[in-house]
Amino acid sequence: MEQQKEATASGSNLPLSYKNIAMVGDFIRGRTVEKAKWLLQRVMEKKVAVPYTKFNMDRGHKKGEIAAGRYPIKTAAEVLNLLKSAESNAINMGMNASNLVVSRFIGNKGSTSWRSGRKRRIQAKTAHIELFLAEKKAENKKKGEAKK
Repeated sequence: MEQQKEATASGSNLPLSYKNIAMVGDFIRGRTVEKAKWLLQRVMEKKVAVPYTKFNMDRGHKKGEIAAGRYPIKTAAEVLNLLKSAESNAINMGMNASNLVVSRFIGNKGSTSWRSGRKRRIQAKTAHIELFLAEKKAENKKKGEAKK
């Protein structure tokens, strides 16, 4: 089997909710880089909502064909920065920038630390993100054509 090249970008201990990261990851996984960047920009403008399929207890419904959703602005901004970084890494590797797809998106819970201040027992949420871009596979033939 042939090994496929992937460009990566990662962020560790980012001050974000890992639940928001999981939903944003599901939202952009499998999309082209241009489409993912456009969608994240629209989320930051509160024009497109990220569908919450897993962590959706008491989440309101949004316009469109989604049920529960939110606008995780801080998470979208951080993922957009990582997406731009991974895209520039792919260009440095010699990959075609117009043909890139978000192949894998891994979001994990990070370490927790106690918040400072007078209020006790409040922990800060952190998360780790790994973002992988790969070139889109070329279409071999159309469905109607017969193999020779």
